Amino acid sequence: MYIVAAALGLAVVAVLVGVSLSGGASSSKVSTTVAMGPQTAALLAGIPQHGDTLGSPKAPVTLVEYADMQCPYCGEFARSALPTLIRDYVRPGKVKLVFRGLEFVGPDSDAALRAVYASGLQNRLWSYSELMFENQGTENTGWVTDDLVKALGEAVPSLDVDKMMSDRPTEPVTAAIAAAAEKAQLDGVRSTPSFMVGKTGGPLRALPVSSLDPSAFTPALDRLLNS
Repeated sequence: MYIVAAALGLAVVAVLVGVSLSGGASSSKVSTTVAMGPQTAALLAGIPQHGDTLGSPKAPVTLVEYADMQCPYCGEFARSALPTLIRDYVRPGKVKLVFRGLEFVGPDSDAALRAVYASGLQNRLWSYSELMFENQGTENTGWVTDDLVKALGEAVPSLDVDKMMSDRPTEPVTAAIAAAAEKAQLDGVRSTPSFMVGKTGGPLRALPVSSLDPSAFTPALDRLLNS
């Protein structure tokens, strides 16, 4: 897992003063061919999305994920465990997921996160973030280019790509990033991915996991659902 440590405090400052939105002038050329577009669309089709939340507002259990879009372990969770959790818990209305994005790995983290939160302004955050994790590049290589950001957006159903591209530097996106960093500090998050879980509307507690396999999450979710 990636260690956040004191970088969280710096993240709040970084988003307030503004940073690169395109991965920097030294961005390396990457393919803009998008993998897993239809599969990701099918996985999430019909599930309510509102801002940073995926699932029914009436779901009795809430699972929060803290993630950096460059973190390879966050990518592993998105590709290995998340599809099962969505099918078995979110789609049936048992659990809702909340995304809290951090951006401490490097400039590409901020560029990626701004695109993710901009898609959230159109209630497509989970569709976009899952697709970005499916197409995750090597950290801090300049992989988060405008071309890639746009190509991912074009693969998300019902997303206005031009609006998403122009929304990335706006105050709502900057505020969302700062709010997630502040919540991470309050929750004592020191690595990504990190998870909080609890009854919806009640206190959330840290969920330590020994792996990023679905079986690492199901006991806690089932216990909450049955209590």
